[in-house]
Amino acid sequence: MAGRKQFDMDVALDAAMLQFWRTGYADTSLDDLSRATGLNRSSIYSSLGDKDSLYLRCLDRYATRYGARYDQALSAAPVDPLRAIRGFFDVTLHRIADPDLPDGCLISQTTMAIPTLSPAIAARALDALASQRERLRNALSATGLSAEDAENFAVHLAAVNQSLAVMSRGGASGQQLRTIIDISLGALARAL
Repeated sequence: MAGRKQFDMDVALDAAMLQFWRTGYADTSLDDLSRATGLNRSSIYSSLGDKDSLYLRCLDRYATRYGARYDQALSAAPVDPLRAIRGFFDVTLHRIADPDLPDGCLISQTTMAIPTLSPAIAARALDALASQRERLRNALSATGLSAEDAENFAVHLAAVNQSLAVMSRGGASGQQLRTIIDISLGALARAL
């Protein structure tokens, strides 16, 4: 259609997601989103929605992208649970080490800001955390752990995973993060 600008929706959503990830919901303005996506304000509203709607789309995009990687790593749990859980953490460590991505985790960053966010955004962040615990619990249940132990380790490992993102944003070294993982894997090895 003549006169109508075309853009790649995936590229725009990734740019918006990275902007929110870098600066957080509250500190990201529409001007920031416009610069990041290359779209003017009216195009953002008409194509991507208001700021809350766009943030929800970005959270979903993030959760889907990394959730698939976590699922792939955890698929080895019935055969080699420690390797599967290490692979789960490796997804996080690779994301943290990627120089093209902001430090930390969009989900943990959002969760920490829940008191200032809309109920819809808060609920979506909590759903993402619950999905991570469920993903871990399902993998651990396939290892022969009791339901209670699988649940307890899922809660612990999800908390460790979120702490890795927070600590990386605070400047923790890769070695420090691996030490945290090794201690958690040692506890899991003793339970198995």
